[in-house]
Amino acid sequence: MLNKKPVLNSLLFKLFLTVIVVIGPLLIVLVVNQFYSVSVIRNQVAQSNKNMLDIYMGEIDRNLEIVEKYLYQLSRDNSDLTYIQSRGPHDFNEFVQAKLRLNNTLHSNTDFYGAIDSVFVYTSTYDDFLNTQAFGNNLLERDTAKNEILQFIREKPEPLQYGHWIILEGKDRNYLLYYIETENVYVGAWVDIDKLIIPFKHLDFGETGRALIANSLFEPLTSKPFVEKEGIDISFKENMYAVSGDNEQFIVMKEHSNKGDFYLVALIPESKILEQLPFLQKISSVFLVIAILFLLFFILIMRKIFLQPITQLVIAMKKLRKGNLDIRLPEHHNSTEFAVMNETFNHMISEIKDLKINIYEEKLNHQRAELKHLQLQINPHFFLNSLNIIYNLATVKDYSVIQEMAKCLANYFRFMFKSNSYFVSLKDEIKHTDNYLKIQQLRFPDTFVYSIQTPTELAECKIPPLVIQTLVENSIKHAFTMDDPIEISVVVEQGDKEFINIKVQDTGEGFPEDVLESLKNDESLTTEEGERIGIWNIKRRLSLLYKEKTSIHFSNEHGKGATIMMRLPLETISIKGDQ
Repeated sequence: MLNKKPVLNSLLFKLFLTVIVVIGPLLIVLVVNQFYSVSVIRNQVAQSNKNMLDIYMGEIDRNLEIVEKYLYQLSRDNSDLTYIQSRGPHDFNEFVQAKLRLNNTLHSNTDFYGAIDSVFVYTSTYDDFLNTQAFGNNLLERDTAKNEILQFIREKPEPLQYGHWIILEGKDRNYLLYYIETENVYVGAWVDIDKLIIPFKHLDFGETGRALIANSLFEPLTSKPFVEKEGIDISFKENMYAVSGDNEQFIVMKEHSNKGDFYLVALIPESKILEQLPFLQKISSVFLVIAILFLLFFILIMRKIFLQPITQLVIAMKKLRKGNLDIRLPEHHNSTEFAVMNETFNHMISEIKDLKINIYEEKLNHQRAELKHLQLQINPHFFLNSLNIIYNLATVKDYSVIQEMAKCLANYFRFMFKSNSYFVSLKDEIKHTDNYLKIQQLRFPDTFVYSIQTPTELAECKIPPLVIQTLVENSIKHAFTMDDPIEISVVVEQGDKEFINIKVQDTGEGFPEDVLESLKNDESLTTEEGERIGIWNIKRRLSLLYKEKTSIHFSNEHGKGATIMMRLPLETISIKGDQ
């Protein structure tokens, strides 16, 4: 988990915090002032237009109320209407004259319904429809409206509540409709909803602003494609206004009619409102932008001049701590102080690298000297034993055995004097071990037998010299008795593609428990008399040559005796100075 303390204590964090503390309050004041000014302008414009909507909606409702009163009076007091709604038999001429008088009455009272498209009278008894025609509409529009209204009335709709206008959605147009039904006679009026917003076309709502009519479900009845395209939501409640729009922000205001379930909605683009911002407010906005740009510029300059060189130095120190001595800082810098610091750092790293190389080479020389010394420790140890063997053979005057012994010793010491390298082939090591075992059989005939198994494909792999022979010598020294013959086996096999396994086993009594425990704990077994120096020698040489890539294990196998398992890498370790 990331420790937060170094982050909070970094120069970058402190510099950024200082700049924020100094410039932050100014930016906050400017931002708050900007939003407050915009909010004030919005409220002022919304209040002004809300009052306008109230006035105009009140005017629409009053005009609709005048038409309602006229239609109510007409349905009650007109005798011709009473004559027409009667179902009794009439003279046809009298019926026609009553229709003409009623038609003249409707046209002569147009002052009562100046804002209405048409007033109509429909008698279901005779399926007769009378209506006035509004000026300005073409013949096709008038006929379409008449047919849609007539179709609706013929279906005998439910009587309307007094003073309540309904919205009739036609094929191409929507209408505001009101009617009174009395004994199969309908007296009513309608108006094209598009005409209700004509006065708003003279108001300055901006290029994209407009007014529209919406139903009780807040679905636009006019300008519907525009509302859907801009993604404007007009379904807000209670608030005086709302801000909506996907592509462009609009101030949305609405006013409900008292005469029907419809709303008068005004959409004013916010860009139009912000044109009314005072000049000083625009100046503060410019100052806000300049302050933000200055903050960014200041941080960039400080990062380039101050923070970036320090960051490079910190990164270089982290790599140095991980042991990378090849890291260097740029010597040339635009600041004199950092140039001196970088030059000093690079010089220090060069000195450390040279010192480390010298120490490493000195350590290698020491290891080479120690390996030479360890290999030389083998030679005097066996040399003394060999002289003792020849002495004993000469005592018993067994000249044929002396000859064979001399031949074997010559081969043995030839290998010893030739092995001035840290590695020899497995083939040579096995041959040398076999020669050593023959020497011991010549010394103690019929007292032990041995077997060596090694695959041909591993003959040329490299191993340290004398490791197998030393382990065999250890078995001869500690497991051999004159009373009971023993068996010594050497098995070499490939463990996997990168290692070989060497197993040396005898049928003696095995390692004493204290010795085995010391071997498992990697404790030294060398005594003042030099006992078990061979095992210590092998472990030390393997440690110097292979480090942790090798292993050697000691155990007593039931029914056998001492067992030594050694695991060596197939690759040859390269050591400087190796001959």
